[in-house]
Amino acid sequence: MSGEMSWTVLSAGAQALMLTGGRQLRLLSAREVLEARREGDLLAQSRGETALCRNAALLARALEGAHGPLFADGGAVLDALTPREIGTLSKIWSDFDREENPGPDCGEEAVQQLKKVWSTRRRNGCAGACSAPSACCPPRNGHAG
Repeated sequence: MSGEMSWTVLSAGAQALMLTGGRQLRLLSAREVLEARREGDLLAQSRGETALCRNAALLARALEGAHGPLFADGGAVLDALTPREIGTLSKIWSDFDREENPGPDCGEEAVQQLKKVWSTRRRNGCAGACSAPSACCPPRNGHAG
């Protein structure tokens, strides 16, 4: 598969999610997400403010109207929207992004199932090595060969 063809496959799908009032949330590039994170870190004055400020900076880039971005920067989002509105719109964007950009080798459902399995694995002294998934590996008896 050529590089051009694989890019076409990867970029297929919706690039924006329409909202009410003529607004839309668009998917962001990796660079835009990193820039939003950095801007949010600069806006936050304490650790407790980081998530809200990062989400505001992300929305400044992702939330658009008919004529382009609705906000100049994350500070403008913080001035215009309530924390609940920022949280709700950020969740909508996150769900949309996950739906359009699932894990590289499997669908979103499989990724969520793997997360669940990983979060509920055994955490005892043998670090899960004594669990059933390792049953196919016979115990070593100390003899080589």
